[in-house]
Amino acid sequence: MGAPTLSSELSAGVDEAGRGALAGPLCVAAVILPPAFHHPLLRDSKTLTPAQREEIAALLKKVALAYAIVEVSVEEIDRLNVLRATLAGMVRAVNSLSLHPTIVRIDGPHAPPLPGYRVETHVDGDAIWPEIAAASILAKTARDAHLQALHEAYPHYHWAQNKGYPTPQHKKALQAYGPSPLHRRSFLQKLDL
Repeated sequence: MGAPTLSSELSAGVDEAGRGALAGPLCVAAVILPPAFHHPLLRDSKTLTPAQREEIAALLKKVALAYAIVEVSVEEIDRLNVLRATLAGMVRAVNSLSLHPTIVRIDGPHAPPLPGYRVETHVDGDAIWPEIAAASILAKTARDAHLQALHEAYPHYHWAQNKGYPTPQHKKALQAYGPSPLHRRSFLQKLDL
């Protein structure tokens, strides 16, 4: 059997959510969609309402040929720095797929070492490639659900609303209560919090 033709290539999209947050893990998703899969909600997760994200995420989990969602812990982010931790999460997500893609398309300018894969990086790739948009949606919905659950244990930080991002409300809570074990110390140092 020769090299796969373009029509038989399996393309995985990879994206993350939570990179700029002060608290909680990163979530990284890798997704392989069926060829020519289209849906009007399949676009950058930031352009969708929470209800739309949940709707398309449920569909993507049903129709995807393969998908994987991994978490990168606060400890790993603080130890490695957010970029290296993100790249490590991308490797784990791709390696967790049940199918081996022919090409891996990553949102953003940076790619981790992925021996055995053809890798492309695309700034704003979630607006170009459906598989990256799908990864964006799965990563975002997984992380939002995780922060919603963490809110129950730490309600005074308002993570159900801010998802760990540095909103004025979140910063005010940090000043009043100090950091939780789920805050990224490396981020707080940069903000002098």
